[in-house]
Amino acid sequence: MAKVTVPRGPYQTGIRRRREIVEAALRIFARYGYAGGSLRQIADDVGVTPAALARHFENKYGLLQAVLVRWEEETDRHFAGAQGLEYFRGLPGLVEYHATEPGLIELLLTLATEATDPQHPARDWAVARYERVVNLGVRYLREARELGEIGAMDDEQIETEARGVFALMDGMQLQWLLDPSLPVARMFQVQLDTILERWARGAKPRRQRTRPAKLPPANAPVTTP
Repeated sequence: MAKVTVPRGPYQTGIRRRREIVEAALRIFARYGYAGGSLRQIADDVGVTPAALARHFENKYGLLQAVLVRWEEETDRHFAGAQGLEYFRGLPGLVEYHATEPGLIELLLTLATEATDPQHPARDWAVARYERVVNLGVRYLREARELGEIGAMDDEQIETEARGVFALMDGMQLQWLLDPSLPVARMFQVQLDTILERWARGAKPRRQRTRPAKLPPANAPVTTP
């Protein structure tokens, strides 16, 4: 049997330090935003020098990308095991979670807006992010179609509907950033419920398979009622 080697020493320490830096950057960016949060603040939070920070991340934008990847991983865990419309029913919970981290959702929406400029350094990331999100929504809606949870929709309609849901979600979160008194999760829930009801019209849920009745043995006596 081959021996499994567990990384130790400087290599393992480097991995741990990188994780600590990303967690610190997440906290700083969430509190101060990308423009307001500095590498000095992040370094101080971790307890290292800015030079040590640079050994792990080339620049501030590289650190930002690591933070966004970390955030997407948290989002994916929020929907672990979801099927079909279950994914969409979980979106208001995600909006509620975002409300606990206003700095991060502001960062995300600001970057997405700025990245409409083809020369913006976050352009490729923003395009890839929305493509990933839309494709995810399309996948779950197709699954809902296969499960009979929604009425008849072709692939073009499914993509349009998925894009509409995420546009609604981002738009409401943007309004909430401008007016934090808005009950954004509840408002989004109300609108999403209307969409889900419309999708469900004409749905033909698949019948669950039932086990066939157990037949009596061939030599069992025949009884009459």
